[in-house]
Amino acid sequence: MPNKSSLAHLGNLYASAVSFLNLGQPLLLLAVRLYWGWQLMQSGWGKLHHIAQVTDFFTSLGLPQPHLTAILVSLLELVGGALFTLGLGSRIISLMLFINMCVAYWTADREALGAIFSDPGKFYNADPYTFWFSSLMVLVFGPGVWAIDTLIRRFSRRETLDSTIY
Repeated sequence: MPNKSSLAHLGNLYASAVSFLNLGQPLLLLAVRLYWGWQLMQSGWGKLHHIAQVTDFFTSLGLPQPHLTAILVSLLELVGGALFTLGLGSRIISLMLFINMCVAYWTADREALGAIFSDPGKFYNADPYTFWFSSLMVLVFGPGVWAIDTLIRRFSRRETLDSTIY
């Protein structure tokens, strides 16, 4: 039976490991934002430059106002991808992108969506998955420390603190 001192030592080792691993969170969030934000921008740019084909595809899916929907989705991916990359308006942009990818699953990859528990591979191999997951990560965890949102928050706190001094 382990004694209290060895359990405390294990607890300290575990806490140290967690502290060390927590240092990777900002890097991971930055990497996710940079990579997938860029991919979203490219996707939106491509859709805008092939809007007729996107409109035809959205028509085949039975989406309402397929041309307007194609333009809005393209702009969301292009502009939202840029904001996602910068970490500006991160949570609201992530929410919009997450909803967009949920709609993409529902309309274009419904079989994959339905297989989320029965055949997870089908779910995570579907086209919307990586955008869906990256937007969910930033929505839940925030953009990380290397984001414009973080700079704005720090600056606004400093302004508030400075104004209370006078």
